[in-house]
Amino acid sequence: MKKTLLAAAALCALTSGAAMAQNYPQDGKWMVRARAVHLDSANKDSTPLDLSVNNKMIPELDISYFFTPNFAAELILTYPQKHDVRAGGAKIGSLKHLPPTLLAQYHFTQLGAFKPYVGVGINYTRFSSVKFDPAVDAALNPSVKKNSFGPALQIGFDYALDKNWSINFDVKKVYIKTDVRSFGTKVGTFKVDPLLVGVGLGYRF
Repeated sequence: MKKTLLAAAALCALTSGAAMAQNYPQDGKWMVRARAVHLDSANKDSTPLDLSVNNKMIPELDISYFFTPNFAAELILTYPQKHDVRAGGAKIGSLKHLPPTLLAQYHFTQLGAFKPYVGVGINYTRFSSVKFDPAVDAALNPSVKKNSFGPALQIGFDYALDKNWSINFDVKKVYIKTDVRSFGTKVGTFKVDPLLVGVGLGYRF
């Protein structure tokens, strides 16, 4: 009998805890998230060089403003990320890219603590610190266009832990490209077009 009562009490506690998590309103206008993100580059190259950049884990910070419970804008930020540049798998140099992204989001609010969303927006990427090996510089005098604009798509969800804190899972496809030149003449286009898969924590207030 005691075991039955203890089991019933535990079940009630778990059920009430789940119900409390689902009933937290999370109705603040602002939300800040920190994510760990895996950047997986598409590496589409139309030059004869078979160019690619390495995949990597990056930190990400985003700030969201909710105009209504369903509609929000999200600004995604990180610091300039360094990548190795390879030709046919061999490293020939390095560069950094800074890719702030602005998204308009729709949040689904009918599922309690589980809050999925979709987003669409625009990415701006600035390429900097572009360096090539001396032998590559002498042979090809390569350069890349420093600025890229492209669309961004997003799908993800927040799971509310309480009225402020959430766990977040997020997937983005971002379209980033640059023209590649040799001695000032365009020889093709390199598309990074990364898939970004992230997990993190959010705080709404």
